[in-house]
Amino acid sequence: MPIEAALIKPVVDALMALLQRGEKAGLKRNAEAALREAIRELLLANPDENKAQARIAIAKAAGLLSEDVLLAEDMLQKHRATKARTAGKSGTGRRRKPAASADAPVEGAKPARRRTPPAKPKA
Repeated sequence: MPIEAALIKPVVDALMALLQRGEKAGLKRNAEAALREAIRELLLANPDENKAQARIAIAKAAGLLSEDVLLAEDMLQKHRATKARTAGKSGTGRRRKPAASADAPVEGAKPARRRTPPAKPKA
């Protein structure tokens, strides 16, 4: 029994559509994972900005446009702005005061109290 060409084309088209849908779902899943990694990276103490930017680009290229993409881009932008503003500051953000000389009294310090020797017990 010969298979008619008219029946083969719709079956092949349906199979191709299912295959493409599966690939798109896999691509979207990978893009979402990359986006989660980008956000996780930006939450670290010393994030790698280039890694985060690359992962955001992967999510955009996959067509993933959600609030998570906007959140990650905003976090990256704010991190870069903060990094530029705080460049050159010490870890605590406070300025160091010049060291006082050993002879000069320290402001606000109380004078040292003299210790009296403990009383001897009476025999």
